[in-house]
Amino acid sequence: MSLLLYYGSGSPYAWRVQLALEHKALRYERKVLSFSAGDTRKPEFLALNPRHRVPVLVHDDFALYESNAIVEYIDEAFPGRGAPLFPGDARQRARIRRLILEVDNYLDKAADPVWRQAFDTEPEKRDAAAVDAGKQALADEFALFTAAMDGEFLAGPLSAADFALYPALALIRRCERKLLGFSLDALLTPALRTWVTRIEALPFFDATVPPHWKAA
Repeated sequence: MSLLLYYGSGSPYAWRVQLALEHKALRYERKVLSFSAGDTRKPEFLALNPRHRVPVLVHDDFALYESNAIVEYIDEAFPGRGAPLFPGDARQRARIRRLILEVDNYLDKAADPVWRQAFDTEPEKRDAAAVDAGKQALADEFALFTAAMDGEFLAGPLSAADFALYPALALIRRCERKLLGFSLDALLTPALRTWVTRIEALPFFDATVPPHWKAA
């Protein structure tokens, strides 16, 4: 069996796949791609994903892109490895999928103004009002995720929903390095702050942290 993950260091979508692979204790190779070098638009990568985005997982002769599809595939293809990432009955699994969609469709939208000001805007051109609006939108989203929590993790036991949310929060935290006075912890609810600590205490967590973040 061969597993090869194409990813970009720091991509929250690739990170959720790495968390799933590590959770399942699967042996896999990593191939980090450079966005600035145009690696995702090179012919050999386009043959795997014509949408030129990471992540892509290659399992033997099967290539799959889109992070959510990859995480579900990992869970179904290796059912005996680790606890399921979509546990429970049909309703619980539906809640997990709903939470993942809420991360992708709502939390990301709320965070986008903050990300843009932090990473795509020169310091002298940053819009404080846009950052403030983003902070309020994020606080509103965090309140909704807290209300939806069921036990120690988002949907009861550790699941794919947790692996979707954490990398998004980690990228938001990186904005603290760029935006004066911005604090993720100030926006998180106490329950989510505790949840973050719980995710970071997972035995495989350190193996998934983007290497260039560790060096910074």
